[in-house]
Amino acid sequence: MIPRSLGGKKIAILLESEFIPEEIEAYQQRFSELKATVHLMSRLWNQPSVRFFSDEDTGATPRTIEVDIDFQNVDLNDYAAVIMTANYTSVRLRFFQPPEGQPIGGEQVRTSPAVQFYAKAMANPKIVKGALCHGLWILTPMPELLKERRVICHEVVLADIMNAGAIYEPSPTGVVVDDDLVTGRSRHEVYPFIDAITERIQQISSATNLFSTKKTATPLARARAAS
Repeated sequence: MIPRSLGGKKIAILLESEFIPEEIEAYQQRFSELKATVHLMSRLWNQPSVRFFSDEDTGATPRTIEVDIDFQNVDLNDYAAVIMTANYTSVRLRFFQPPEGQPIGGEQVRTSPAVQFYAKAMANPKIVKGALCHGLWILTPMPELLKERRVICHEVVLADIMNAGAIYEPSPTGVVVDDDLVTGRSRHEVYPFIDAITERIQQISSATNLFSTKKTATPLARARAAS
């Protein structure tokens, strides 16, 4: 059951240029309705803010978003979910630079700040991770994080995702939930994708609260509860 409120929880949305405006608007609208706080964030390159441009293949003028939160400056544990947006944003965020004076090497793909940020989120089962469409590209530099995870993605990235060891799972809804990882096939599934993330946030939060209650209960309280 999808909860009516997320009670002020924070949602991190990773984006870059070539984002899809309708997808970002869906996050802002739906999570706002659920009383969650949406933080758009990216790599800001030591700037106070960066303006990113949307993907536009119809000839129309690209739309822009001004982002003023650098994911390198936030406490990841403050967030209930981290979402990697669709399209080519994840490719752009995989950018890395070799140490000064050194040539580019294959092992350096893991050093991208965005890849490391998302990998840290993957290591925390209390944070729901979302990746829509091409979003799983953010994890291909660390294939061990995708190995044997059940996912769905856009077919243009499927070869890369399978080569990383993930298990592709077709879904009539276009959304697959594998514990704390929620994936969606394309931007057209953004609303069921949001609903699945919301439900997992609530489930994880409820399980955490139940565990905390049991852990802190006194012997007398436990005896009363059992009577």
